[in-house]
Amino acid sequence: MMLPGATDTGPVGPVAAAVQAEWVDLLGELEAVKNAVTATQARLTVALDQAARGEEAWLSIRAERRGRGVPNQVGGALRVSPHAGAGFVSTSRVWVTQMPHTFAALEAGVLSAWRATLLVRETSHLSLEHRALIDEEICGPAHLDELARMGTRRLIARIKELAAKLDVHACVKRNAKAVSERRVSVRPAPDLMVYLTALVPMAQGVQAYAQLKATAESAKATGDERGVGQIMADTLIERATAREPGHANDVPVTINLLVSDQTLLADGNEPAVVVEGAPAGAGVIPAPVARNLAAHAIDTDTAWLRSIYVNPHGRLLATTSTSRFHPQGLAALLRAREQGICATTWCDAPIRHTDHITPHADGGPTSLDNGQGLCARCNHAKQAPGWRQKTTQLDGRHAVETVMPTGHTYVSVSPTPPTPVGASVMAPVRGADSSGAAPGGTLVTGQTGRGVDTAPDRSAAASSDGQSATPDRDRVTAPPWTPAAGMTSPAPGRTPRSRYSIGCQTRPDHGAIAYRPSPPPRRTRPGRARAQRRRPDLSWTHPS
Repeated sequence: MMLPGATDTGPVGPVAAAVQAEWVDLLGELEAVKNAVTATQARLTVALDQAARGEEAWLSIRAERRGRGVPNQVGGALRVSPHAGAGFVSTSRVWVTQMPHTFAALEAGVLSAWRATLLVRETSHLSLEHRALIDEEICGPAHLDELARMGTRRLIARIKELAAKLDVHACVKRNAKAVSERRVSVRPAPDLMVYLTALVPMAQGVQAYAQLKATAESAKATGDERGVGQIMADTLIERATAREPGHANDVPVTINLLVSDQTLLADGNEPAVVVEGAPAGAGVIPAPVARNLAAHAIDTDTAWLRSIYVNPHGRLLATTSTSRFHPQGLAALLRAREQGICATTWCDAPIRHTDHITPHADGGPTSLDNGQGLCARCNHAKQAPGWRQKTTQLDGRHAVETVMPTGHTYVSVSPTPPTPVGASVMAPVRGADSSGAAPGGTLVTGQTGRGVDTAPDRSAAASSDGQSATPDRDRVTAPPWTPAAGMTSPAPGRTPRSRYSIGCQTRPDHGAIAYRPSPPPRRTRPGRARAQRRRPDLSWTHPS
């Protein structure tokens, strides 16, 4: 775009004041156009929502389930998360159907989308009549000039003032509801930090903050070299975890790392991923930090490290189960593959459900390739009529192709896992078959009977005449698996211990190991002592 009074590389030399004034005017006009575009998007969104609900009503779908897929469609079109799409759908519905003056001001460019959203939020507890009165009082044609000069904080104060005058009881109920929604949450922050947030009543929050500040100032007066904010943060953690002062770092935790063996046990630079411990994990962490976390956990004996196995090409090993629901180990693999975040495109919510891509009712297997981790909203949205999904691959990574009722297609690709040593270092394996297995189908990972069985990818290069391109004795084969995380280096003759033991190699004639629950206990005869109830055996056994 060529700016008036400037070149493609920017202004050359002094720019006249008239030209700069023209740029400012252009900024204002573009802002008005942006607000008008938002109003048009809102009108389209309401029309789409009404059409989808009408079609689903014709299909006799229950009223509470109608329109579940619209937020995902809107989010995909706007390139935002389904949660943000749902918020835009509900806000647009209020603009178009309940607040005509606000919508007209947005369409004219006088009101920004954020300020129009505040009008909806601050009047959500009022009746339709009172909301319409506030809409006309603030955004009516006679008040547009005043609205254009009003700041955002002053706008919120004006809305609250009018709401308290119109319906004080509704305001009191809203405050009582807010108290009932108190909670504590945690979310990732930059530089390997997290935000630990407590939503509490104002009086309690102010009291807690004052107490922490008084403790920090007292410690500072005694010569503590830490800053006041640092002392407050350490005191909060120590009191919440019942630790002694100065031992905030000794909190027992479970560290779940998706990390390559080179990063953890050598000096590799491949970053690790914390896949759990927070609603959506803590994200990518540098390799030295991952090694320090592991070393501190081993030294203090305060943590477990979960082992996750990948093949030499960087993909998690495939797993299967005959169960309708994903077993615990398989669900852990799904969460690790998606790094704790919903697999839907543009969605940033944490994984809450493990879902079948091809539904189980349609013959879809309970396997790693046919599974995906979704948030609750996305899992419910794909149940709406007209939604289709299938498994595919993109650049060798697991991907899911989603086709929406309107025909729009979106492809979500799983993140790239840390690269194991086996992906870059291929050593000859003598006496191994074409799959890279040791002779006799030797089990290559410890703790049988506690994990999820897997079968690695089997591939062999062949010439056009069907014969092997190279002799077996000279073939360089990749190991069938590579441990991507471990507790410590195992002693000679010992297998590494971990919370989950995932992956084993079997003979080709056996294929995948079948999952068989133990038979139910026999019924006892009348008069005899009742037998102790047996728990089902969740081990993975070879077929007989």
